Amino acid sequence: MPRSKDDEIFDAAASLFKEKGFHATSMQAIADAVGMQKGSLYYHISSKEELLFRISYAAISAITEQLEAIAAAPLTPSEKLRAAVENHVETLCARLDLMTVFLKESHTLTAEQQAQILAYRRHYEELLRDILHQGIEAGELRPVDVGAVTNGLLGMLNWMHYWYRPDGRLTPEEIADVFADFALRGLLVD
Repeated sequence: MPRSKDDEIFDAAASLFKEKGFHATSMQAIADAVGMQKGSLYYHISSKEELLFRISYAAISAITEQLEAIAAAPLTPSEKLRAAVENHVETLCARLDLMTVFLKESHTLTAEQQAQILAYRRHYEELLRDILHQGIEAGELRPVDVGAVTNGLLGMLNWMHYWYRPDGRLTPEEIADVFADFALRGLLVD
């Protein structure tokens, strides 16, 4: 099935925002990338800021929905934590443009847009904290400061967009396994 022009514009903007940054990317560059006149873009989008919001929303909502499914799955807390870490790594790698733009550029959104994105971010963090609390209560994970561990995990996972390369030495699955082992070995009860 052929891709829609809206999808082409979305993907081109994500790629350009990742490569050049939001502020350094012009509407003309986006138009050139999809073979359109700059004025024709406005038939599909209202502004560059709208594209940034759509990219940020697509990134955070998709990864949050995936974590909701993991949290609701009939798994032990440590299995949920492993799945959460693996999913985060694999999603970041598979959607590197979107996730990088979300992580680096979403601070430039309007206050209203930032509030919507922040609500998803907080929900994601809450789901991760809940998994950690469940693991501690079940006696699978050591008693730790759940807030600090959540922030540490997210810092480790989200920093990948700076160094991950699709043609790098490790596949996303191998990185996910390394990170999940690293996280769990630091948290599992001996």
